[in-house]
Amino acid sequence: QLQLVESGGGLVQPGGSLRLSCAASGFTLDYYAIGWFRQAPGKEREGVSCISRDDGSVNYADSVKGRFTISRDNAKNTVYLQMNSLKPEDTAVYYCASRITAPQARCAMTSFSYTFWGQGTQVSVSS
Repeated sequence: QLQLVESGGGLVQPGGSLRLSCAASGFTLDYYAIGWFRQAPGKEREGVSCISRDDGSVNYADSVKGRFTISRDNAKNTVYLQMNSLKPEDTAVYYCASRITAPQARCAMTSFSYTFWGQGTQVSVSS
């Protein structure tokens, strides 16, 4: 079965860290840009970060710049989101999504541009 599976979420105190993983099953991520998105209750889905298929382009939402780092390990068919200095406003369900792209294409954090989505993992930041 073709799947994207997020993991690594949990409950942390403000200032803490989590590393989210997005593992592909049934296909390889080599030809895909990957985006991380999040959605809190009652709020619109928000683009958090994205990475191009060849690591040549990464983007971050202003709200997470300097705190979050996206990376990929094609050998493990996995994309990561390292989240440091977490804030209560980071609380949300985090989703990864994929989109096949051409070589050297820049990634984007628009939800409509991604075609295949994981089920999400809950991140809660609270004291």
